[in-house]
Amino acid sequence: MSVATTLAIWAAVPAAGAGSSLVTLLPLLLIPVLYVVMIRPQQKRQKQWQEMLRSIKAGDRVTTAGGIRGTILSIKDDAIIIRVAPDNLKMEVAKTAIASVTTEEAEKG
Repeated sequence: MSVATTLAIWAAVPAAGAGSSLVTLLPLLLIPVLYVVMIRPQQKRQKQWQEMLRSIKAGDRVTTAGGIRGTILSIKDDAIIIRVAPDNLKMEVAKTAIASVTTEEAEKG
C-alpha cells in the first residue's frame, strides 16, 4: 500500500464521521418540527374544548361524544343533566363526554 493510498483513506475517514454525526443529530433536529406540527395544535384544541366546558350553562344544546343530542337542564361538578327529545328523557352525562355546544344565541341568529 502506498503512502498516497493511506493518506486518501485517512482523508475519507473524517468525512464518513461527519455524515454519521448528521444522522445522529437528525432526530434532535426533528423534535421542534414535530412539536409545531403535531403537539401544539393538539394542545390548542384541548384548551378550546376545556374553555367550552367551562362556559356551558342551562339551556345550551349539546352533542355528546356518543352522538346523543339534548338540552342542558342542570350542571353538577363533573356531570350534567340533559333532556333528550322526543320523549323528554332526562339523562345524566359526564361533562367530559360533551363534544360540542350550541348556545341559544347561535340558534336564534
